[in-house]
Amino acid sequence: MTTRSLWLDTPLPGFPTLTADRRCDVAILGGGITGLTAAYLLQRAGKSVVVLERDKLAAADTGHTTAHLAYVTDLRLSKLVDTFGEEAARLVWQAGQAAINAIEAIADKERIECQLRRVPGFLHASLTEKSDETHALRDETDLARELGFAASFRETVPHFQKPGIVFPNQAKFHPRAYLAGLARAIEQGGGAIFEQSEATEAAGDPIVVKANGHSVRCEHLVIATHVPLMGKTALVPATLFQTKLAPYSSYAVGAVVPKGTLPEACFWDTSDPYYYLRVDSRAESDYAIFGGEDHKTGQVADTDQCFVKLEAMLKQILPSARPDRRWSGQVVETNDGLPYIGETAQRQYVATGFSGNGMTFGTASAMMICDAITGKENPWQELFSVDRKKVRGGVWQYLKENFDYPYYLIADRLSSSEGTATIDVPRGEGKILTLDGQRVACSRDDQGQVTTVSAVCPHMGCLVHWNGAERTWDCPCHGSRFHPSGEVLAGPAESPLEAISRQQTAAAS
Repeated sequence: MTTRSLWLDTPLPGFPTLTADRRCDVAILGGGITGLTAAYLLQRAGKSVVVLERDKLAAADTGHTTAHLAYVTDLRLSKLVDTFGEEAARLVWQAGQAAINAIEAIADKERIECQLRRVPGFLHASLTEKSDETHALRDETDLARELGFAASFRETVPHFQKPGIVFPNQAKFHPRAYLAGLARAIEQGGGAIFEQSEATEAAGDPIVVKANGHSVRCEHLVIATHVPLMGKTALVPATLFQTKLAPYSSYAVGAVVPKGTLPEACFWDTSDPYYYLRVDSRAESDYAIFGGEDHKTGQVADTDQCFVKLEAMLKQILPSARPDRRWSGQVVETNDGLPYIGETAQRQYVATGFSGNGMTFGTASAMMICDAITGKENPWQELFSVDRKKVRGGVWQYLKENFDYPYYLIADRLSSSEGTATIDVPRGEGKILTLDGQRVACSRDDQGQVTTVSAVCPHMGCLVHWNGAERTWDCPCHGSRFHPSGEVLAGPAESPLEAISRQQTAAAS
């Protein structure tokens, strides 16, 4: 089975690395949905832009989404109302509506063929729980309609034979095809995009961003890196902000299904964590993308089992499905269920904490940041502010999410290592070894090549864990992920796992 996101099969145009100093109005770090949308909107507003991408465009989180475009949030509408009030809840869903409309308008204006389709979204009773949820789903339907959103209750949603709600006029698209069109439009409009150009420092006034040994001088800085980098923010407030974020791994299985088995739509259930399904209509057959089995990044020992469970559930609900690929992605949760979007330092903007609504909140973030830089009022500015005080569950919810840090920091150091020699590591696997008194993250590829790096995450000092399904080193404390060779795959870590020389490990091999 292919272990690669469906979207990564679609190539994007390539862009050069940064090889000279640049000047611009706005520098943008990150070439995913948030960064490229912000670059496009700012450029159309008359600003010169430079995009710096650490790797390749749309290769990380945007490249591993399931690309639902829904204004219906992960946090149920009734919970939003209980926490923030009716007007705020309405604004949250309206932000999603505006984002979907913006994607549709941009795709139309730039003639981007990205398989954008308006489809219904079905929220239905849990696939695993047996309790009757009819009354709760009826109440949720009534609340949505009271707040001005189209919704209708169904005794049974299509195929699942469970009660649910249909929300018309949601959408889905091909995210890489969309971003390829955005990148072309940015370049044609005079914007500069650089790949393999990791920002290593940002400071000063005007701001100077360092990448590849060169400088990008700018008036405004947008950090669109899923988990924000420190940037101009001082170490302590940057670290405290990152503790408000909880990265979760989510898994997806793609499968061919007989034509017409399900309507072309998006589905998600009320389980916690929930399951979600996207159905695409094709000429000879249909294609289903089924996701779920979420857990905090780095905190499941056998990640292959997440795929096994997910595929078993898919076969239970769609016995005729023929799975042909699987992949995982990462979503970032916040204490109160809403994203953080806004300034973390003077003229420095971040956007993070999108939960399962990455495509819509990413687009809404770009719209908000464009408004902030161009001096326009925005209806969501206060609601999504990075320094808002009200959080769901108050201090307890914050402490519960961050209990992992001291637990894993101490527990991993007290635990025994998984071996004392590189020969203990089979092909295709990774283990934490103790070599000369040092904790070493050791992996061996399918050809037998051994790679050793420090097991200590450079973010806040926890020990990384091996992710067998994705062949990455994942930090269980704050969700940083690293390639076997130590390079950063996902933050908040900003520097790689320290290299361990062959001389240091030769005696133990």
